[in-house]
Amino acid sequence: MVAEVFDAVSVIRTKRDGQALSDGQIDWVVSAYTAGLVHDEQMSALAMAILLRGMERREIARWTEAMINTGERMEFTHLHRGGKPLVTVDKHSTGGVGDKITLPLAPLVASYGLAVPQLSGRGLGHTGGTLDKLEAIPGWRCDLTNAEITDLLESVGAVICAAGAALAPADKKLYALRDVTGTVESIPLIASSIMSKKIAEGTSALVLDVKVGSGAFMKSEADARELAQIMVEIGNDAGVRTSALLTSMSEPIGLTAGNALEVAESLEVLAGGGPADVVELTLALAREMLAAGGITGVDPAENLRNGKAMDVWEAMIAGQGGDPRASLPQADHEEVIKADKSGVVGSIDAMAVGVAAWRLGAGRERQGEAVQAEAGVRWHVRAGEKVVAGDPLFTMYTQTPDRFAAGAHALADAAVIGSAAPQSGSRVIGRVTVDA
Repeated sequence: MVAEVFDAVSVIRTKRDGQALSDGQIDWVVSAYTAGLVHDEQMSALAMAILLRGMERREIARWTEAMINTGERMEFTHLHRGGKPLVTVDKHSTGGVGDKITLPLAPLVASYGLAVPQLSGRGLGHTGGTLDKLEAIPGWRCDLTNAEITDLLESVGAVICAAGAALAPADKKLYALRDVTGTVESIPLIASSIMSKKIAEGTSALVLDVKVGSGAFMKSEADARELAQIMVEIGNDAGVRTSALLTSMSEPIGLTAGNALEVAESLEVLAGGGPADVVELTLALAREMLAAGGITGVDPAENLRNGKAMDVWEAMIAGQGGDPRASLPQADHEEVIKADKSGVVGSIDAMAVGVAAWRLGAGRERQGEAVQAEAGVRWHVRAGEKVVAGDPLFTMYTQTPDRFAAGAHALADAAVIGSAAPQSGSRVIGRVTVDA
C-alpha cells in the first residue's frame, strides 16, 4: 500500500473550500509546520481558513492530538506524600484584565492536600501573564526542570512555572503566528492550543475559566460557551476530568492591572482580605478544583482566613528562589486621572484598562520583549459607586513617564459616568460539564 502524500497548498484549499480536513492531513501539516517544512505564510493561510470556515469536533480533537504528539508528555501519577498518592488538578484561564486569580488559587487548593502543577504563560497585548506578575518578586524564577517541579509538588503541593520548550512545541510556534495574523479568535485554534498544553502537562483534572465580555477574546456568552464545551469534551475524551466556569470579563478584575500591583493584591486575598470579586472567583474556582480532585464538604474560605493558603504561597515562592517577604518594586512615576463630572459610575471598560497598562509598560507588543514590573493601572472606583467631579478615577504607574500620554488616551473614556447605577451581579455566569 502506497502512503498518502500531502502538500501544504492542497491542505489549505481543502479548508478554504469549507471541507473537513482528514486525520492524515492534520497529522502531516502540524508535524511539517513544527519541523519547518510548511512555511509561516502557508500556515497563516490555513489558520485564516480555519477561522473563517471552522472545524468539526473530530478535526479539533485530532488537531489537538497532533500538537501534543510534536513534543513530550509530563507524568505525575508517581507523586506521593506521606506514603499516599497525590491527585493533580490544574486551572487555566482564557485571559483577562486584572486576572491574578492563579496566584492565590494555586496555594489555596494545595493547602487542602491536592497537587497543583500550574504551567503558565506570559502576557501578550492587553492581557497580563502570570509569569510576568510573579517575576516582580525578587529572585523568583519560572524555568524549572521536571525534577524540580516534581520535588515542589511533593513537598509544597503547588508550583507555578513556565511550560518546557518540549511540551507541545507546535503550539508555541502557531500561537506566535496567530497573534500577528489576526487569527487569535478562532475557537478551534484556541481550544486546541489550550488543551494540547494541558493534556501534555499530565494533570489528572482540569478546571477552565472561560472569560466572556468586552475584555475577553470571547465577546459573547454563546461563543464562550461553545469554546468551553469543546474544551471540556476534548479533555474528558483524553482522560482528564475537565469542567469549565464561564466568568464575566466586561469589567477588569479587582482594583489593579500590572505585574507587581497584582501580586500585592493577591497577597491581600491570601491574607483574608482583598477585592470582593477576586475573592469570589478564587473561591468559585477553588471549589470546582477541590471537587475535581475528590475533596468535598470543605469551605475554601477557611484556609484564606486561617493562613494555611499563605503558608503554601510562601513555601512555593521560596522553593522557586523568591523572597516571599521582600518588598515589591514600585514605580518612580505616577499620574492620576480625575472625574470631569459628578454622577454614578456605570461601567469601567476592561479592554481600555488593559490597553493602558500595556502602553505604560506592563505588557509587550512582541514575544520576548521585557516588561516593567512596576507599571500598571489602579482604579479607585467600581461600577455603581458615586463620584464627584475631581475625584480620582485611575492612577497610572510607569518607569518611563513619556508613556503617560498613551496610557491616558486609552483611559479617556474607560469610566462611564451617568445618573443610574448598573445592576450588580456575580462574576460567575455559568458552568459547563461534559454532560451539559
